[in-house]
Amino acid sequence: MKFTRMLTTKLTSFWLMSLAAVAFVFILSAVMSFVQLTYKFQQQKVAGLETMLVEHYQHRPDWELEAWLPPMLLAYNAVDFRLSRNGEVLLAYQGNLSTQNAVIYDHVLEPKSGLHMLLTLPQPFEHFTFSWYETFILLIGIFAVIALVRFGYLWFSQQLDGIEELALRSRLILQGKHEEALATPGKGKPRLINRALTKLLEELQDAQKERGRFDKFIRSNTFLDAETHIGNRLFLTNRLDALSHNQSMLAHGVIYLLEMDDLDLLQQSQGETAARELLNSTVSAISLLLQSQANSIFARRSHNQFAIVVPQISLIEADQLASKLLKICLSQPLPEVDNRDNFFHLGCAYFTAGDNATQLIEEADMALRAAQLQGNSNWFMYDKGAIDEEFAKGSVRWRSFLENALVQKRFYPFSQPIIDSDGNEHHKEISTRARDNQGALIRATLFIPMANKCGLMPQIERQIIERVLLLLSNETSVEGANLPTNKKSAPQRYSINLSLDSLMSRAFSQWLKTTLLEYRHLTSRLIFEVSEDIVIQHQQKLLPKLDMIRKMGARLCVDHVGEQVVGTYYIRECHFDLIKLHRSIVRHIHMRPENQLFIRSLIGGLYRTEVQVCAEGVEVFEEWQTLQILGVSAAQGMYFSEPIEAK
Repeated sequence: MKFTRMLTTKLTSFWLMSLAAVAFVFILSAVMSFVQLTYKFQQQKVAGLETMLVEHYQHRPDWELEAWLPPMLLAYNAVDFRLSRNGEVLLAYQGNLSTQNAVIYDHVLEPKSGLHMLLTLPQPFEHFTFSWYETFILLIGIFAVIALVRFGYLWFSQQLDGIEELALRSRLILQGKHEEALATPGKGKPRLINRALTKLLEELQDAQKERGRFDKFIRSNTFLDAETHIGNRLFLTNRLDALSHNQSMLAHGVIYLLEMDDLDLLQQSQGETAARELLNSTVSAISLLLQSQANSIFARRSHNQFAIVVPQISLIEADQLASKLLKICLSQPLPEVDNRDNFFHLGCAYFTAGDNATQLIEEADMALRAAQLQGNSNWFMYDKGAIDEEFAKGSVRWRSFLENALVQKRFYPFSQPIIDSDGNEHHKEISTRARDNQGALIRATLFIPMANKCGLMPQIERQIIERVLLLLSNETSVEGANLPTNKKSAPQRYSINLSLDSLMSRAFSQWLKTTLLEYRHLTSRLIFEVSEDIVIQHQQKLLPKLDMIRKMGARLCVDHVGEQVVGTYYIRECHFDLIKLHRSIVRHIHMRPENQLFIRSLIGGLYRTEVQVCAEGVEVFEEWQTLQILGVSAAQGMYFSEPIEAK
């Protein structure tokens, strides 16, 4: 608001100068008028004396001037007086006063008789002095003028402050900071304009929330089952595609197929209400159990069949989870129907990295049929085959391995470029790999779940951030030393993922704040990514942490957008600079109009904001081409480059 403040200062200065000029002109006019009146009064006294002398001369030839003229001249404070006729002095008077600035009146009274008068008087103000009473009145007048000027200045500044507040709100609106403008209504004047701005901002906020609800409505009708409000078959397909690459699973886990065999008979005999109550109670209980399983998927494949996918889980834990799922199903209040003991069946298929995704569904379906053949409600695991050797380590061995890797600093950053629509590199995303004692790289999908269980993610991410800052420092020194000014390229930027444990750790937050202050010349080249599901579940707790990172100069990004069916208004509330679409939305986007509709709606909701939309998991040219047509500004994936070690 520098321009508005400068305008206010100029207006105030002009007002004060105008008031001072008017006061000066008024005082000057009053003084000049008083002086002129004083001189005029003296001249009138002299004219009266001349009239008296002429009358005495005409009517009293004997004159007798010595009798009455000297006392009058004394009253006039005359310095000198001379009256003559044709050069003959009739009367001469010499007063007791002396002056250096005398006023001389040399007048001819009777031209015919040659009567001439020469009168010397002091200046009207020469012997005038101010008394204490007059001085007191003058000071009161000056003080009153100063007080009125001060009051006028304060009043005028107060009126202009209202305009300043309106200008400040207008500037915030033009900058797109609508929430901040709404939160600071102030006392802007004219108040009618201020109230109008507040009302429009509130309506805009409601419209944005409605747009977020509309986005959620689109996604709900596209990816959610209308009856149970969990994922539908399309949702399951998208999520399985995100967990695989070229139909090969990227990590280990388990898939369950749960089927209610006689649900149709229950609906016919007991009515739709009883069937709906059984469905809702079963789904709610299973959803509550799956909250403890990170990144789990729960979807409805058909009228009476449900699919559950839990990645990053051991075979023993998969068996335990299957028993819990069946126990939950059997604990539901089942109405009186035939064959009640043979109502729920669960088929399980454990998979490892590299398993075929399509074959996985078939194996789970075969396990479900095997469970049905056994009779009664039960579960069956298709194959307890070989477990990933790296995952077979016990939790104690994993903790020991991770702690040793932290001490020996064997966590290394791998970078993957994010390419914008012009083909230029926007930034690089950092992923983490660990090396064992033999030098082999261990995937993040293996050690991150164990690190979360052991509470070691803050230490790992701290080590990665230190390596990235060192990398940026080296790049800055090399670029400044080797390249001329006119050939220097754009500075390299890196994005780093932060886990929930790190963000909620007070020690990590304090360390991050101190580190960003120390490397404040590099913070503008850092982007910190947070997963969408973390933001949704812990938004209020994370807001202070995210605000701190943003105020330090770094940028914020939310990734895995579209993985969950939630509203998108949190993007504005948390002031994210970038969003990254989940690979389940990007996968085969050129063949999925429902995913295209979601992206169009998302980008439309971010209109007139500076939020950039990126996509992750782009593998073929058709996907990138479709994303560009939809308005996505950047993307990453195997189509552009594989992750490489950042050195």
